[in-house]
Amino acid sequence: MAGKPYNFKFFLFMQKVLFTRTWNKIYIQRKASSSPHASQPDFNKYPFLGKGQGTLLNKTLMFHMEGALLKSSSVFPYFLLVAFEAGGPLRAFTLLLLYPIVCLVGKEWGLKIMVFVCFVGLKEASFSVGRTVLPKFLLENVGNEGFDMVMKCGGTKIAVTDMPRVMVDCFLKDYLRIEYVVGRELKVVCGHFLGLMEDIKTSSGSMELEKVPREGKMDSPVIGISCFNNSLHHQLFSCCEVVYMVSEADKKNWQTLPREKYPRPLIFHDGRLSLRPTPIATLFIFMWIPFGIFLLLVRAIVFFLLPYKLSILFLHFTGLRGTLIIPDDGRVSNELKQLSKEGGLLYVCNHRTLLDPVYLSMGLVQVRPPSLSLAAVTYSLSRVTELFAPIRTVRLTRNREKDSKMIEKQLQQGDIVICPEGTTCREPYLLRFSPLFAEKTDRIVPVAIDFHVSMFYGTTAGGYKSLDPVFLLMNPTSHCSATILEKLPKSYTCKGGKSKFEVANHVQALIGKALNFECTSLTRKDKYMILAGNEGIV
Repeated sequence: MAGKPYNFKFFLFMQKVLFTRTWNKIYIQRKASSSPHASQPDFNKYPFLGKGQGTLLNKTLMFHMEGALLKSSSVFPYFLLVAFEAGGPLRAFTLLLLYPIVCLVGKEWGLKIMVFVCFVGLKEASFSVGRTVLPKFLLENVGNEGFDMVMKCGGTKIAVTDMPRVMVDCFLKDYLRIEYVVGRELKVVCGHFLGLMEDIKTSSGSMELEKVPREGKMDSPVIGISCFNNSLHHQLFSCCEVVYMVSEADKKNWQTLPREKYPRPLIFHDGRLSLRPTPIATLFIFMWIPFGIFLLLVRAIVFFLLPYKLSILFLHFTGLRGTLIIPDDGRVSNELKQLSKEGGLLYVCNHRTLLDPVYLSMGLVQVRPPSLSLAAVTYSLSRVTELFAPIRTVRLTRNREKDSKMIEKQLQQGDIVICPEGTTCREPYLLRFSPLFAEKTDRIVPVAIDFHVSMFYGTTAGGYKSLDPVFLLMNPTSHCSATILEKLPKSYTCKGGKSKFEVANHVQALIGKALNFECTSLTRKDKYMILAGNEGIV
C-alpha cells in the first residue's frame, strides 16, 4: 500500500510530459550507472532539430521508422497488404477479423498476431511483397517534415523498425538510401516462414549495429529520433547522445512527401490494391467484392449484347467513365474523319491498362463511324483476355520480320492501335517506345492515355494475368482520358528522312508532354526483371 501514492504521482508526471503541448523542450538529466557505457540519452522535442541543422553534419543518425518518418504509425495496412497480395483474400479477411484483438492485447502481442497470420506457411524464396508492393504505400505515407529531419544528417543513417525486416528492407535501402536497417528476422523452416519473429535481443537484424563500429562509421556521437510510444527499442536508443522525440499530435500537421523529393523515383510496383488498406477501407473492400463480381458480369454482358453507343452510355452510368480530348477547334476531328475514310491509320498510344484500345475505340465513335475496322496489336495479353476482347486483337510474335509483315497487312485492312511500350506503367512515366511501328507508315496519330482506378489495379507482373479484366471491371469507378494529338507531319516520319528511333522518341516526347509524364529509357524487360524476375513472356 505504501507504493500507491508514489505510483499515482509518477503517472501524473508522465501524463503531463506526454500530453502537455506548451512545453518546448523535455530534458532528462543523465544518470550515472555502474557501467561507464550505460548512460541515458538526453530527450528533446523534435522542433529543436530544425534549429540545429549544423549539429547533424557528419553525425550518425538512428531513427524509428514508424514513429519518426511515417505520417501514420499504424502498421496494420502493411500487414494487410502482405496478407492479401502474398497469402490471398481469405488470409487478409482473417487478419481483418482479428484486428479488434490486435488492438486490445498491446503492441508487442498485436504485432506477433499480425506476423503469424500474414506469414505462416509462405515460401521465403518467393516472398516479394516487400520489394514490389510495400514501397509504393510506404512512400505515400512518408511525412515531408520527417523526411527532412532524417536527410539533414550527413553521416551514417540507421533505421529501426517494429516490422519484420523483410517487409521494409528494400524500401529503406533502395528508395531512401538508408545504410543500415535494424528489425527482427522471421523464423524459417524448410524454406517456409513459421510466422514467428526472433527475439529483439537475439534477432540478426539488431546485429546491424555491430557492423557499423567495425567499419569505422560510428566514431562520432549518435543522434536519435524516436516517438513517445516506442516501447520496443529503448535499449537500442540508449547508445544515443541525444534523442529527439516526435508526438502523434505533431505528425498530424505533417505534409505528404512530394514525388519530386523521392531519393529514387518509384516507377514500377505490383499488387492488386490501389488504395491504402486501413481497417475501415479494408472492411469496405470486402463488403464491395460481392457487389463488384455482380457488377463485373453485368458490365461484360451489356457491353457484348447492346449496340455500341448504348453500351457506352450504360457503362458510364455504372461508373466506367471516359473522356475524349481533342485539343483544337475541330481541325483534328475533321482530319481524322477524312483519314479514317481512306483507311490505314496507325494510332500510337501509351499503355496504362489492358482496356486502353477498347476505351480508344469507344472514344473514336465520336469522330469516325463505329463500323470502320479497328484492330489492337498486343504484346502479352492472356489467351482468356483475347478471347473476350470486344475488338479484334492481333498478337505480336516478337519476331521483327514477322511482326512487320503483320502490321503492314493489318494497315491494309483498316486502322490499328498499338502500344509500343509493350507493357503497362502505373506511375506518371513513359517507358521506351519500340520503333517497330515507325517503319511501316507515315499516317501516325499519337494518343495520350491516362487511367485512374478507385480500388483494384487491372494489371500485374507477378500475378495471374487472366484476372486482369476481372479486377479492372470490379472497380466501383474508373476514369480513362484519351487525348488525340495531331497527326505526325511527314517530315517527322521515316518517309520524311527521320530514323525509326527518332520517330519513336519524338512520339514518346509528344505523349509525355501532353500527359506531363516523364520519359524514360526503361523497357518491358526491365519492368518484369524488377517485379517478377523474368522477361514477361506470356
